[in-house]
Amino acid sequence: MKAHLPVPMQGECQPETLYEVLLWAASHHDSVEHAAQQLTGVPTVNDLRYHLDKFEDRTTVEQQVNAALQSHLPSGIVNHRHRLAIDLHLLPYYGQPSEAEAPYIYRSQAKAGTTSFFAYATVYVIRAHRRVTLAIHAVRRGETAVAIITRLLDAMNPLAVKVERLYLDRGFYSVPVIRWLMALKLPFIMPAIIRGKTGGTRALCRGRRSYLTDYTLSSTAHGSVTCPMVVVCRYRNGAQGKHGIQYLLYVVYRAKVAWSQVHRHYRDRFGIETSYRIKNQARIRSTTKNPVLRLLYVALAFILVNLWVYLLWQAVSATRRGSRRVFQECFPLKTMLSFIRQVIERRFPLARAVYLPMPT
Repeated sequence: MKAHLPVPMQGECQPETLYEVLLWAASHHDSVEHAAQQLTGVPTVNDLRYHLDKFEDRTTVEQQVNAALQSHLPSGIVNHRHRLAIDLHLLPYYGQPSEAEAPYIYRSQAKAGTTSFFAYATVYVIRAHRRVTLAIHAVRRGETAVAIITRLLDAMNPLAVKVERLYLDRGFYSVPVIRWLMALKLPFIMPAIIRGKTGGTRALCRGRRSYLTDYTLSSTAHGSVTCPMVVVCRYRNGAQGKHGIQYLLYVVYRAKVAWSQVHRHYRDRFGIETSYRIKNQARIRSTTKNPVLRLLYVALAFILVNLWVYLLWQAVSATRRGSRRVFQECFPLKTMLSFIRQVIERRFPLARAVYLPMPT
């Protein structure tokens, strides 16, 4: 990280020390403040905050963390064609944002008792044993979905990665996004929202077989776009106590997938949500409302997960005819995080005593 996120520092506190404190906090899913209390020989909390506040420009930090994300990738990622997934990750924001914070607060449906969030969009490779995050983008308030996708794809330019197929969440289902992706001739699969009582996309929910049709999606603000729509029919067979036909609608453009298999292929996208859950094991806990530090802490978690996947593929695996076997059960993420803690604690041993302040 030091190579990609330089911090101008003088005196006893060196960049290596700052990042070791951050890594210890991340590996413990703990706060920087508690890390400074637990580790002996590290700078005080105030010193750490002073240096962390030097990360001021969010655009610059975003470019730097993306370079760090892309620095250690398993073989076969760079300059290849991949299936990619794009999604939004929301972290709840509570309270009244200040004038400086307001541009970075994203509004969405109520979740965890709030409608305000720090939002991060990520693009993720769907490939067996090499599911890594290639780029992250901190979403600004009012930023359009087209702008979000554009920034993520631009951030991947250094990797020369080509899009075999793009998987998008239903939150991107809109006229501008569909029109833009079709104009770029990017293959994609996106679930459609079923609306209307008898008309709209509800009218497509008919029959007993999956089929392909053209559908015109209209918007008062953005006009209309005609796109290929696959209607998938699935029989519940008692799943979750339900019976009968379930209809699933997907916008499928230039993706060579059998109609009846669209849902199965789209389920591969759910790996990005798994990556979010795994990432939370390595995310620094914080109450700071500083949007730049929030981005740094979230990105650090993705960097650590990428490092884990890289080590699994490059070192904890064995080649065999036609494929490679990865021994993930021998080296789970928690083990790697434990190794990181042990290395840092050799240099900065854990505190074994508590000292009370002198009475005044």
